[in-house]
Amino acid sequence: MSQLHVASEIDILRRVIVHRPDQGIGRITPHRAEELLFDDIVFLDDMQREHDVFTDVLKAFVGEDGVLEVRDLLFESIDQASTDLIGELLDFIVPFEELSLAQREQLSQVSAAELADILITGYHAANTTFYFDPIPNFIFTRDIAVMVNDHIIITKANKTARQRENFLTRFIVHSHPMFKEMREEGRVINLNLVDQFQRSTQGEGVSMEGGDMMTLTSDYLLIGCSERTTAHAIHLLKEKLFEKNVVKHVVQINLPQNRAYMHIDTVFTHIDVNHTVAFKPLIVDGLGGNVQVFSADGSVRTYNAVADFMQQEINPDMQFVLGGDGESPYQEREQWTDACNLVSIKPGVAISYDRNTVTAQAFERAGYSVISAETLLNDFKNGVSTPESIEKTIIMIPSSELSRGRGGSHCMTCPLWRSSHPV
Repeated sequence: MSQLHVASEIDILRRVIVHRPDQGIGRITPHRAEELLFDDIVFLDDMQREHDVFTDVLKAFVGEDGVLEVRDLLFESIDQASTDLIGELLDFIVPFEELSLAQREQLSQVSAAELADILITGYHAANTTFYFDPIPNFIFTRDIAVMVNDHIIITKANKTARQRENFLTRFIVHSHPMFKEMREEGRVINLNLVDQFQRSTQGEGVSMEGGDMMTLTSDYLLIGCSERTTAHAIHLLKEKLFEKNVVKHVVQINLPQNRAYMHIDTVFTHIDVNHTVAFKPLIVDGLGGNVQVFSADGSVRTYNAVADFMQQEINPDMQFVLGGDGESPYQEREQWTDACNLVSIKPGVAISYDRNTVTAQAFERAGYSVISAETLLNDFKNGVSTPESIEKTIIMIPSSELSRGRGGSHCMTCPLWRSSHPV
């Protein structure tokens, strides 16, 4: 099987893109935070330390070579790209960021490493020049692209503050050698090019972010219709996927237009064969919107809640571990700090934030061990346990600063390869 393939949220993680919080995040001021889609200013040093623990856990299970830094992918893409291709990248960036021709010339003269850093942070350290705003949400690599079986979908951000992320992702996918075979075989779907921004009769455009997309099985792609993803985008993508025979069903989950529920992965994630962690009011009780299942044969089915859909079409034995134990005010508090946003490393082993203590108790009652990331990494180092021996475990990473960005471990990962069996 190709080493670029995802057909599940819970198969063994083998290759994943992350991004360590960069210096651009440390430049966000209180009056610009909301505009840049951060709810607060953060202490960058602690945020980086927390993210390092997160990636150390990933590397322990996936291996050093399987955890890819998006900045490195961008550098490698620039370093190997032709002058014409780099020119095309700058032709996107310069007008979008309203740079002058003189600034464009400056950018065309810097090294590949410098250009990669500038494009992410907006800052040229060598000559202390600020070119444009940072893109602090780049740490949430889930949103930039999504593997659906053997295809990759390059997403299109809803907010202007994230659109440079789309430019950079397109450049990486269209330039990096890792994606060469996918490009040649036509397995790249660029939402920016789907019907050339065709608008619906209601004037609704195309936007879709990766946090709203889950490849639940090889047959089912879930997409949230949310604050960030439009119904028109879902319609256009499902037609493209059915045309290419990528999946058999596209499931539209209608969410309230609310920042607290900006993506479907803020309210539920699948973590084991029989377990989904969920925000009870929306996922179990079905408040706020229904679920529509569109099939390639033209049929449409509707459910009142995600839980109903999961149990009737995916797994009749599916159980729901409730964020905040399903009780107010804890469920609202811990949903806000991503208690329902977990990434599975393998079935039954997932990463969560340590601040969500009531949800941790719910995991323990559901039969999971809950362990701090630092303790687990020390156990690995001292030979007390091995990654292969870990089963039915929730790994808690430090989260005082990471949680301020409104994204959890699911948000901070873009899986490129999952396998159903050890390799």
